[in-house]
This record gives sequence, structure tokens and C-alpha cells, in this order.
Amino acid sequence: MSVLYACKTAKNNENQPNIIYILADDMGYGDISILNNESRISTPNLDLLAREGIIFTDAHTSSSVCTPTRYGILTGRYNWRSRLKSGVLTGKSKALIPNNRTTVASMLKKQGYQTAFIGKWHLGWDWALKDSIDNTGEGWNKEDFENIDFTKPVTNNPNDLGFDYAYGHAGSLDMAPYVYVENGRVTSQPDTITVNTGKYSWWREGPTAKDFVHEEVTPNFFNKAVGYIKEKSNQPKPFFLYLALPSPHTPILPAKEWQGRSGLLPYADFVMMIDDYIGRLLKSVEDMGIEENTIIVFTTDNGCSPAAGIEELQKMGHYPSYIYRGHKADIFEGGHRVPFFVRWPSKIKGGTINNSLVCTTDLMATLADLVDYQLMDNEGEDSMSMLPFLSEGFKDNPTRKTIIHHSINGNFAIRKGKWKLIMTPGSGGWSYPNPSKDKLVLSKLPPMQLYDLDKDPQESINLVETEVKKVTELKAILTKQIRDGRSTPGKTQKNDSINFEWTQIDFTN
Repeated sequence: MSVLYACKTAKNNENQPNIIYILADDMGYGDISILNNESRISTPNLDLLAREGIIFTDAHTSSSVCTPTRYGILTGRYNWRSRLKSGVLTGKSKALIPNNRTTVASMLKKQGYQTAFIGKWHLGWDWALKDSIDNTGEGWNKEDFENIDFTKPVTNNPNDLGFDYAYGHAGSLDMAPYVYVENGRVTSQPDTITVNTGKYSWWREGPTAKDFVHEEVTPNFFNKAVGYIKEKSNQPKPFFLYLALPSPHTPILPAKEWQGRSGLLPYADFVMMIDDYIGRLLKSVEDMGIEENTIIVFTTDNGCSPAAGIEELQKMGHYPSYIYRGHKADIFEGGHRVPFFVRWPSKIKGGTINNSLVCTTDLMATLADLVDYQLMDNEGEDSMSMLPFLSEGFKDNPTRKTIIHHSINGNFAIRKGKWKLIMTPGSGGWSYPNPSKDKLVLSKLPPMQLYDLDKDPQESINLVETEVKKVTELKAILTKQIRDGRSTPGKTQKNDSINFEWTQIDFTN
């Protein structure tokens, strides 16, 4: 137990903080001006949130794409231990998290919290079907939804994973079906097919409900969140709100009053609009008088996407990945190094900068520590508590020494201290050298990459052939953490159906 909470009991809900976890979608480290003094995007409200709390400069998502990162946030377990070994789910995909797995929400609910999810789920749930034999596709085409019965309840949904209240949509905002689901029920039946083919504002063709207007989805989620905060503030039970934004992911849809405000591209306008809504949410917390004892976390699910127009933005002098190589989907730093701010006025000294290694999987252990919940061996297998940071005087992470990174293609990397070992010759994702487009280039490169991030944060000098001992050391750690089914102390756990060979090692448990 943390020294800070040694005198507390789990039943003392009156003093437990409210928790608001804001997850942006496809926003880069360099998009926030407090992290990038050369950023051309103005983010005054996020800057204020950061200045009033802790800025973690070496924070990472567990994956460089959205579904896997969201899995890790809610379960405290690396995404690749699940059945999803690469890629992302669609709006039709079945539930990825089984109901018997502990989530952050179910844990907090046991400890007396009110819990809510609002936003983009993208972890799968089970739609009711008209015909039990479904011969349609996986969810990439409009025809794939013809067998869904939208009039019946959605099963294996967020309510089954510990959320008292759940309101959101199934996949990304460019993935059909375009309907809201509230506590397992579609709020309005889809009665039309919509599609958008704009350069930045595109979404896939699919069934759409009357109450689902793409341009209004992000404001709607913020308004729902503010309403929830007002409703639950100052009640005997504290609340946990997971606000999972679908933006600034495509479709990039800044409201009319924000269009052109950045002087850059629509993506930059959209980021500015999101920042403004975050300011409104922060004000609602202040207006309700709960600011002092409310923890607010802001982070993103991976780096900026090339769909935002990264090359064009760079020509205009804005670098969404800041000094780091790559972007969304990649194993390089730009894919998974993300903004991470925590504000808690009653405990955290504002203006704190922390350079420790942290991961978005760490939410589970941190909040378990906060509410005096003892994690079992099959809970939060890759989660390490950040709670010691959330009080004055703690500077170094006493637990996390390594992070395993993962790309959209399922490629691994491991970080320890200043060293990062990448188990593939290329990006593992969409940037150069691309595994699909640049095969000839990749065939001439070493099979692994080793970088000293202190000296080479751009990952430009591969040391794999000169630092052989370090390669051996890191590969052994990576191998053990994969095979053990966990990266934290405890009994060995089983991964979900990992039966493949990787670099001549069989990771079957």
C-alpha cells in the first residue's frame, strides 16, 4: 500500500477521489503546445491541465493502434495476450474482453464507485442477429450489417464489464454501423445509408440512425460527460468516468466556427476544437466544487495518423510526432509515445515533470493501489502502480523498468532504460520502411534494431551489430515476459492462444 494511503480503508468512500480518464484518438505527442514549443496548434486548456498537474514525458501506449491500447487500459494486460494479435476490430466485431476478466470499471465498482463509459468503445460487443448463421462479412462493407437486428439488446457490452452507465458507438467514427448504444440498447434505429468521401472527412458506407450525425458526435460525448459530472458530483459514492473520444481520428470534422482557425489543415482545427471542449469539461468540474479531489487523466490511444495529413503539416512547420520517428501503427516512438497528464489538486503539486517510464496499462494497478484493492494473479498482469508519483517528493518509478511495445502488424519491441530493441527490420506499420511496400529495402536491413534513445531519440542509428550483449539481454527479457503471461511479479498466466513461432522461439504456454 502507498504510504500516502496507509491510514485509509476501502470503505471510506467519502474521501476517495472522483476519477475522469480522457482518451483522445490519434493525437500526436507534438500536437500539444506544452510538449512542443514549436507546435503550431494552440492547446491552452490542455496546457493548463498539464501545468496544474504532472507531465509524464516518457509515457507510452501498449500498442500503436486503438483497439489494442483500449484493451490494455481497461484490463491492465498487454493487448497481444488476448486473441487480437494484430490490427484492430471493426464496428461489427464480437466482444474482445470476456465478462469474467476484471476491468478497471468492475474493480472500482466493487470498491463502491459509480462507473461510466461515454464515447468510442472499439473493443467489440455482440449484436443480436436476425439469422444465427451469419454469412456476411466482418464489418468493412455496408452489406455486412444486413443480418444485425438493431431492435434487440446488445450483449457482452460495457455494462457487462463493470460500467453502471454506458453510452457510445461500436468502432471508430469511420466504421459502420453509425448508431448510439445506451446501456445495451440502440437509441434510434438506422434508417438510411451514409458515406463521406472527403479527403479528411471520409467515413465508410453503412447504416446510420437519425440521431447519429457525424459532425455532432464529439460535442455530444463531451456534453454527455459534463451532464454525468453534474449528476454524480457530491454524491456519497465517488465516480469513475471513462471518456473515450473518437477524435481527432477520421473523419476529421471541426465545427464550422473552428474551420480555418489554426491556419493549417482541418486536423489542426479539430485538435483546437477538442481542446476547447476539454476546457468546458474542466470548468464543469470546477463549477461543481469537486476540483480539489478529482483526478483527471488525459492521454491518447496512439500517435497521429497519416490520414491527418502529416506530410502537409510538416511542410507547414508542424510536427505531430515532435522529434520522434514514425506515427500511428508504427513500432517507432511516434507510434506509441503519447501525451500523458494527471491533475489532482489536493495531492499533486502543479508544474511537476516526470521522466519515468510509464504505460497506459498502468491504470489498473494505480487505481487498485488507490482504493486498497489487492490484484489477484490473473488481474492486471502488465500493470504497475503510478500512485507514488501522485504526491510531492516521489520522482522515480519504483516498479516499471521495462515496456513491451507492439505495432499494427503484430511486431514487438522492448524498452529498458535508454535502450529499445525492435524485433523487425522496418516500421512494423505504415511509415518507411513499410513491411508491405518496401520489401526490397527491408531484405537488406538487419533483422532487428537497437537504439539508444538518450542519444538518438529519432531512432536513426541502429546499434544491433555493435551492442550484441545488450541485444541478448533485452531479447531474453522480452522472451520471458511473453512466455510468463505477465510482466509483473506473480504466478505464471496463460496467454490467449499464442501458438506461433517468433525468432525461433515457441511462445506456446
